[in-house]
Amino acid sequence: MGVDHNGVHAISDRFVDELAALDPVASTYLGLPGGDEELTDYSPDGHRARADLAARSLAAMREAEPTDDSERVAQAVFTERVGLDLELHEIGADMSSLNVIASPPQELRQVFDLMPTGSAEDWRTIARRLSAMPQAVLGLRAGLTEAAANGDVAAARQVRKVAEQCDTWSGRSGGESFFAEMVGRAESVDDSLRGELETAAESAAEAYAGLADFLRGELLPKAPEKDAVGEERYRLWSRFFTGAKLDLREAYEWGWQEFSAIEAEMKEVANRIKPGATLAEAAAALDADERYRVHGQREFERWMQRLSDQALADLRGTHFEIPDRLMQLECKIAPPGGGVGAYYTGPTDDFSRPGRMWWSVPADRQDFPTWREVSTVYHEGVPGHHLQIATSVHEAERLNKFQRLVCFVSGHGEGWALYAERLMRELGYLSDDGDLLGMLNDQLFRAARVVVDIGMHLELEIPAGTGFHEGERWTPELGLEFMLSRTITDPAQVRDEIDRYLGWPGQAPSYKLGERLWRAARDEAQQRHGADFDVKAFHTDALKMGAMGLDTLRQQLAHL
Repeated sequence: MGVDHNGVHAISDRFVDELAALDPVASTYLGLPGGDEELTDYSPDGHRARADLAARSLAAMREAEPTDDSERVAQAVFTERVGLDLELHEIGADMSSLNVIASPPQELRQVFDLMPTGSAEDWRTIARRLSAMPQAVLGLRAGLTEAAANGDVAAARQVRKVAEQCDTWSGRSGGESFFAEMVGRAESVDDSLRGELETAAESAAEAYAGLADFLRGELLPKAPEKDAVGEERYRLWSRFFTGAKLDLREAYEWGWQEFSAIEAEMKEVANRIKPGATLAEAAAALDADERYRVHGQREFERWMQRLSDQALADLRGTHFEIPDRLMQLECKIAPPGGGVGAYYTGPTDDFSRPGRMWWSVPADRQDFPTWREVSTVYHEGVPGHHLQIATSVHEAERLNKFQRLVCFVSGHGEGWALYAERLMRELGYLSDDGDLLGMLNDQLFRAARVVVDIGMHLELEIPAGTGFHEGERWTPELGLEFMLSRTITDPAQVRDEIDRYLGWPGQAPSYKLGERLWRAARDEAQQRHGADFDVKAFHTDALKMGAMGLDTLRQQLAHL
């Protein structure tokens, strides 16, 4: 694959290696060797260095001549993704990035979740990286300051909420800092190393406390109160998260149709659970049913591990090809302080670090209604993100480093994960009405995201016949009211979600819009092949292609 140094795959691999050197946090996320003692430079110079790498690599890629179909696909994937990175850099979106879920303050904190802790040398590496935190935070502050001078500042809501997260991680909100709690778990270290760890943890906590002060004192006065980003910027973010040029108003209308259809089915299921019950009443009945309850965070962790392990065992060889290396998936409770919800982190290239499903829950929460969470395990694990992402990592003979490690398109990845939830229903894993209502509510929630996210950022009118503030234009307040009153999602999660949509425009709709394409592609393949259609082969071939934008995916799936 790497014989031609100017070939598509060679350019892609070289880009990943150079990116890892410029972005040590991403390097750890990707499981690439080296750089684990360092943190990413989020200063203006750091952003410009990464943009320069992207521009040079993109120019080389456009000049490359693909030699086969694999290179033609890889070239299309790289050009579309890296080209969008540059577009975002040109409008200052990288340097000004600040939101409650996926921006530098979260990345600098969460990277420690992925670092090994099994030996004294591992802890020595952590101590060195923690010691780099004050400089990294200063660089981040410099980047945010320059972006603000150029008129690029996140909305005030995001600034306030991220400052609150920094308070939690620094220990200001009560108890130990995240960093002190982490190094307190160090075992088999001598007194000297323990002292290094404690000193470094204290300096990291102080850096986060200082970041909170900076956000409130210096950035917040410059931040706009208005959350909506407007149509022009939303279109760019939508392309970034979907890899498609969407008709946003058609997507908005389709979101309403999908929401109504799922809501109608949920009402039928709710009536079976408790005759005559509303959705909220059926949810309350399930919440009170001990058959669907797990007590304690550690027991909840064990519950999702058992469910994940069972799905891996059941689906292997029957509905999916699952290599040995993919059979390990760790399920963990995430450290407190971030947004509420589940997420997945992929394995390293050599699978020495397995794929992991993380569940972020309020620190004081001890009771968990499992009926709400069964389909989420399938979404984050198997046949969802783990099967999809780890399959790409495993395809080293077919995919270059960019395709299997770096490239993740939300519409492709989250769309597959939603498709996976429905697939598990098809396979009979959600026959219990409680678990089915939980899956349908997740689907309803994602349909609502299409409506609310596009509606709030474009300030669209709420159409007649929806039974909700008809004729008014969307605001964050209406978005929150809609999610609280028309879904049965946990209210704490709903409030986090609204903040997330407003700070991450275009990402939330990518789930449902991506699932829409996956479902359509399978239907089309089934029509083409008729009685010869093999759904297992379709899934295998589709996953082995790796991640790509939805427009590229549509073209590739048409050949299956």
